[in-house]
Amino acid sequence: MQNDTDKQADGEERTSAPEPDKLTTAQPEPAEEDVAATEEPEAGEAEDGAPEPEAEADGEDQAVTERADEKDEAEEDAIAADLARARAEAESYLDDLRRLQADFDNYRKRTLREQTARSASASQALVARLLPVLDNFELAVSAAEQSRDFDRMLKGVEMVLGALREVLEGEGLVKIEAEGKPFDPERHEAVIAVEQEGAEPGMVVDIVRAGYELGGKVLRPAMVKVAK
Repeated sequence: MQNDTDKQADGEERTSAPEPDKLTTAQPEPAEEDVAATEEPEAGEAEDGAPEPEAEADGEDQAVTERADEKDEAEEDAIAADLARARAEAESYLDDLRRLQADFDNYRKRTLREQTARSASASQALVARLLPVLDNFELAVSAAEQSRDFDRMLKGVEMVLGALREVLEGEGLVKIEAEGKPFDPERHEAVIAVEQEGAEPGMVVDIVRAGYELGGKVLRPAMVKVAK
């Protein structure tokens, strides 16, 4: 009896113990959340390992923009340098022009002073030479008042006239020859046309007022009568 009881107990223990194969195959499957959790790091590792094309394109665009900005800055610096150099040259030219203008003004003023001085000196010399003529005129008038002698007065006037001509000729005054010469509109001024025997048309037959040249230039044309 006892042996049968032991065998029965051993049989129950064997039937109640789980089989090894059933325990292994009966393990629960992991949840979907756990699977997603395990797959996400792999995606992250893929992102860390290989950069996306969009990031590379953005980096290239930024590099191109930076190079363009550097080029623009270099061009602006070059333009600024050229402008500064041009301004410096313009200032230099302006200074030279101002100095030249000042020198020209000084030269003009000096020349004007010299011309004025020469004119004054020439006038003084001419007046100094005319003073004796004035003295002779005064003497002739005084003698005519005292003696009332026409011949002496005429002789005195002729002497004064000769002295005056001598002074003027000494200054370069020359009387224009007109009578018996062909009419020259550059040196003669016709006041009347007359008929004259033996005179060819266009010839000067008489002088109404004498003309003079000074230094080779016509100072006053001679007034003349011209034959028809």
